[in-house]
Amino acid sequence: MKLLMKDLRALPYLLPFFLAYVVFTIFPIIKGLEMSLHDWSLVRKLDFIGIENYQKMFSDPHFWQTLWNTTKFVIYTTPTMVLLALGLALLANLNTKLKTLFRAAYFLPSILSVSVISFLAIFMLQPYNGFVNTLIHSIGIDAEPFWLADKSLAWLTIVVVTLWWTVGFNMILFLAALQDIPESLYEAAEIDGASRWQMFVRITLPQLVPIGKVILLLQILASFKVFAQILLITGGGPGGATRPLIQYIYEVGFNQNNMGYAATMSYALFFLLLILSIVQLRFQRREEG
Repeated sequence: MKLLMKDLRALPYLLPFFLAYVVFTIFPIIKGLEMSLHDWSLVRKLDFIGIENYQKMFSDPHFWQTLWNTTKFVIYTTPTMVLLALGLALLANLNTKLKTLFRAAYFLPSILSVSVISFLAIFMLQPYNGFVNTLIHSIGIDAEPFWLADKSLAWLTIVVVTLWWTVGFNMILFLAALQDIPESLYEAAEIDGASRWQMFVRITLPQLVPIGKVILLLQILASFKVFAQILLITGGGPGGATRPLIQYIYEVGFNQNNMGYAATMSYALFFLLLILSIVQLRFQRREEG
């Protein structure tokens, strides 16, 4: 009875968050499912069409192409992001006078807005008088690459800009995990005659595996939701080669005035991310067991 009273006392404190969660999370999820089953415009609901939007999605070549583009972005950025964040965290954890500068320099880009980093990328990659091409000419390379007009170079641009912009947050997570490793483990290993490489492989890496799995999951989810920097830098081009799924959802919903079909593809992305999350979490629990 006393425990029940304590639970009831906590209810008024939980109620504001619960109401906000229902209004801004649960209700949009239910509303989106309703939209996916209707012919729905920006203005109003039209007709109930059942699973026609889902049937259309499975036969839509643009859906599969943009999903593949998004998957390519995940493949390009996720392993690179994890390794780069780990390397920067190790550098930022060195006991030097410049460690504060390193930490600030690595993390600073992550506080910039996507519009700022996109403008910087476009400005630096201008074909004739941009900073990057000017630098290439200054070191004696006679080339004039059009960074945003070539498919491979456009992908390279988006990946590099995304890594530079977001690696700081993951670096901070690795850095926090590094600082939680007990110093006594390294002292004991040093007494036993272990080298720095052996201490890194036998102590540091195993201690970073849990946070590494969290970063991997977060990065996969974030990469599948890529949208703004691609829209602002390449517009999905050249020729739709870099257009991600969320950009296609945006175009269908707001440019083509078909909110029902846009909601359908949004649910497809949601279930894809849900399945990936469940698979990774179960795999992690199996390893721990």
